[in-house]
Amino acid sequence: MKPLFVLLVVYIALLAFGGHTTFDKGNIFAGNIAIGVMLLFTAIGHFKFKTSMAAMIPLFIPKKVEIVLLTGVLEILFAIGLAIESTRYFTGIALIIFYIAILPANIYAARHRINYEDLHKPGPGLKYLWFRIPFQLFLIAWVWYFSVR
Repeated sequence: MKPLFVLLVVYIALLAFGGHTTFDKGNIFAGNIAIGVMLLFTAIGHFKFKTSMAAMIPLFIPKKVEIVLLTGVLEILFAIGLAIESTRYFTGIALIIFYIAILPANIYAARHRINYEDLHKPGPGLKYLWFRIPFQLFLIAWVWYFSVR
């Protein structure tokens, strides 16, 4: 829920106040910067909650903490790539693939009630997927609309 809030607040703020600044570049710019800020926000979690987030990865996959850290770095690189017009298209394609690739980890975490912020507390369980899967599809559509098409 927090990433959605960050995404929408930044997007609306850029649209609302962008016309009063020298950096206003319109709707596409606002959409890419907003998801870039959201990616930077979520990347912080990969470093702050790396152990808890590692538990979201199925048991048979090795190097879980390293994967969490790598995906955090990827999110930072995606944010940078979306901010640069010449790399936006390919970054958008890579980000869509990334969102598809991480969905199984979110499903695994929901099935096993893993709390990605605190391993000592149970996660929301399967009801979380009623938000997460549509949110994941929303993010894919957002990236497609603002970065790829």
